[in-house]
Amino acid sequence: MFRLGYVPGVTPGKWARVWTQRHPEVRLELDQVTAAEAEGVLRERRADAALLRLPVDRTVFSAIPLYTETTVVVCPKDHLVSAADEVTVEDIAEEVVLHPLDDTLDWEQPPGEPAFERPATTADAIELVAAGIGLLIVPQSLARLHHRKDLTYRTITGTPQSQVALAWPEEATTDLVEDFIGIVRGRTVNSSRGRRPDDKAKKSGKSDQTGASGGSAKAAKARGASTAGKPKGQGKGQGQGQKQQSGGGGRRKAGGGAAPRSSRSGKPRRRS
Repeated sequence: MFRLGYVPGVTPGKWARVWTQRHPEVRLELDQVTAAEAEGVLRERRADAALLRLPVDRTVFSAIPLYTETTVVVCPKDHLVSAADEVTVEDIAEEVVLHPLDDTLDWEQPPGEPAFERPATTADAIELVAAGIGLLIVPQSLARLHHRKDLTYRTITGTPQSQVALAWPEEATTDLVEDFIGIVRGRTVNSSRGRRPDDKAKKSGKSDQTGASGGSAKAAKARGASTAGKPKGQGKGQGQGQKQQSGGGGRRKAGGGAAPRSSRSGKPRRRS
């Protein structure tokens, strides 16, 4: 079994499907955790790896950044902000901006006017936005996750952006973790990197056997070609003797010169 944690807003479905195709024998267990719980889940080995938002403790965890999310501001549909396609932090400087305790953006204080108190969660902050209490700045995936018909969102510039990464305990880099790294990085099933050592050993052994048998076949074919068409038992001297005998030319008289030819060789003349 391979246990994968993931934080709200991250959708591991496409990677889970690839895992099922490549490793039908290993069950993939998906466990959604809050952003605050993600590191603890990995430390306690309740997950082999996790899809979370940076930063993480790099002295303990290895992490591969996967993508950067667009930051948006969530507002009521009839709010002035909704009239623009994109806003800046200056555009909301006089607005109340909520700052939930589970905020995923790396800042001490969002722009705008602070609320009287901080909501416990992003979900609670969304409810306050719907009630007209203030605005909320979050990664786009969280705005989609908490979508409501009476709310909308717009891209905002001049704010931090959230990075989603695959993280795991550095000292627990197992074969299955390596396989999942290959999947999230888009490697094919035949890629040598990210494959388990036993798979690579099997592939290497198969190649060695194929190469050895192929070499033997080529050598045998070459030996067969070199002896093809040669009479059995024929030596070098015998071949030269035949060549000399056949290259002498016509019959010769004892005294030299060519022998006369008879018009009717082998038949006596009739007497008249």
